[in-house]
Order: sequence, then structure tokens, then C-alpha cells
Amino acid sequence: MTPHTAAGSAFPVAVRSAAWHVPETAVAVPELTELASLSESERRTCLALGIESVRADDALNSAALGELAARDALARVGLAARDLGALIVVEPRAPETLLSSEATRLQHLLGAERAVTFTVGGLGCVSVTPALLAARGLLCADPELGDVLVVHGSKPAAAGRYRHPVTVNGDGGQALLLSRDATAGTTGAGPGRGPDRSAPVRLLDIAQETNGEHWDLFHVAYRDRPTAEWREECRDVSTYSFRLAMEGRGRLSGLLHGLLERNGLKPGDVRGYVSQNLSAAGFTFTEESLGIRILPVCRDNLRRYGHLGPNDVFLNLWTAIERGELAEGDHAVLINVSPVAAWSVLLAEIGPQEERAQ
Repeated sequence: MTPHTAAGSAFPVAVRSAAWHVPETAVAVPELTELASLSESERRTCLALGIESVRADDALNSAALGELAARDALARVGLAARDLGALIVVEPRAPETLLSSEATRLQHLLGAERAVTFTVGGLGCVSVTPALLAARGLLCADPELGDVLVVHGSKPAAAGRYRHPVTVNGDGGQALLLSRDATAGTTGAGPGRGPDRSAPVRLLDIAQETNGEHWDLFHVAYRDRPTAEWREECRDVSTYSFRLAMEGRGRLSGLLHGLLERNGLKPGDVRGYVSQNLSAAGFTFTEESLGIRILPVCRDNLRRYGHLGPNDVFLNLWTAIERGELAEGDHAVLINVSPVAAWSVLLAEIGPQEERAQ
């Protein structure tokens, strides 16, 4: 199997605006209803993840979570949805219905009639990476295209929120508004705007690899089953805990080395690393594997929100900026892994922070 790597820093992208919608209702992990049906070993594992609570709102589905975040991201910069060049939706793990389109549903809700609209996904938490690659490709290929909005609403795929032995899933919506960076060498403004010179974050480089051997390591059997009986199941816990972990160590090490080398950076040039929120032990494993320190914000957001799927890394990045863990001119690396299995690293540069997402 030959891994696929997507990389290159020739066309940086500006994250012009970002927003999240996280429900106000918090559910303490020890109070999760599914804990009563777990074995004692599984229950201990769940309670040792480092997650104290998750946010949950059964009245909001994936589309609603994404819509709320999208409206906020657009409002922050005063951009009308009708002026978007493209809308890319990171598909939910469990769509409301089959055959229908989650992407065009959101397009209609927002009023983004002119936007090129489609979904990406299939890589779990890493699915935000192909969405960013697609957005960068569109902005690079069409100088007249307006800004691109990347949206995801994160909800658990099954009835329970605990995925043994990995994490606890919370609810949350995310929207990232992407535009051309000032250094990209394009001048076309399109119906949106021209190159962004004041974005709070610039994405300089993206790299991703996958291994289809583990395509069904985690799965939800759903055909002919009521939704209340859906369960996120691991085909082989030892494969996840040992074999995939060892492979992930090598994959991430290679991706990180290549990312920094391509961009003329040394490890000391990176001000901070952020990763997705799976578990406290997962953070420690990543740190020891790569010889890095993950920013404290990651552990704090893990405790407060649990796992928000593809939304974790950018929420952590923005919170780090808000807390002063990252400042203008700093470089940061965003690390994402998924048990499907997929790995990605993103190189970001922090820009001016006059208008930061909360």
C-alpha cells in the first residue's frame, strides 16, 4: 500500500473568520446513561480519559449546529451568504436521511445560492483536512471565486457518547471562512474579496496520509436496527491500542519532519502544537512520540468539551490565541489522527488579532 500525501506551501490560505456553536447544556461523564451497561473495565477506561463533561443538545442535529456556527462566522466579517464562492460541508457521521443532501440543505438554510456546494468526509476527525485541501484548490484554480466556507456539525453517530476505548463525543458546530492569502499571488476579487492581508490565521501547508487496511476498525452497524441500538464498536481493541498507535507514531513523525523541512523551519521555530481531543493519555503519547509539547489549552478543552470530531484542532487553536498561548507571527502545527486510519498535519501562522472569534 502506497500512502497518499497532499502537501505544498505554494498557495497559502487565509482563515478570515472562524466560529463555533457549542450547546450550553453540559453532561458530566460519570452521569452518562450508557455507563450503566459497560463492564467495570470499560467504565474505568471511560472515567480515566481526562474528560469531565461534554456538551449536548438533543434538539440540535448536525445541520443545525453547522448552521449556527456558519451564521456567526459570516456575521463576524459582515459577509452575506449569497456572496460565498463555495460551501464545503464536512459530512456528518450519521446523516438524518439517506439519498438527501446535507450540503445543499445547509446551502438553502444559509441562502448561499451562488456557492459551489458539496461535501467531503470519510476520514473521521481528519475529514477537516480534505475540506481544506478542496477549499485551497478552488481558490487557486478560480481567481474570480469568492470566499469558501467550510462547515461541520459534530454529533455522535450512535445513541451513546462513549466510544470504547477512545473518547467521549460531544456536540458542536464549526465554520471556517477561507480566502486568498496576500502572498498567494492572485488579484481576482470575485463576488467575495481579494487576497486577505489581515486574517487572524494563515494556513501555510497541509499534509495527509491514509491507510485503508483499517477502514472498518471502528464502525456502527445500523441496517435493520433501531437507532437506540446503534453502537460504536471497535473490531479489535488491541489493533487500535498497539498496532495502529505504533504506525501512527511513525506516520506523524514523517509528516511533521516533511512539513517543517518544506517550509524551511526547524522544530524550535514552532511556537505551539495542538491536537484533537481524544484523551489525556493520547496527548501524552503524541508528545512522547514526536518529542513535542502540546499547548495546555488542549487538555483544558478536552476536560470541558470531550471530542468534537473534525472541529477539535481549530477550536483548540483559536482558544490558544485567545488565551495568549499563541501571538502574531507565531507558527503552530495542528495534528489530527483518526482510527480509520488517517493522519494529517497543518502548518499555521498567527496573524493580527483585532477581530478574533470567541
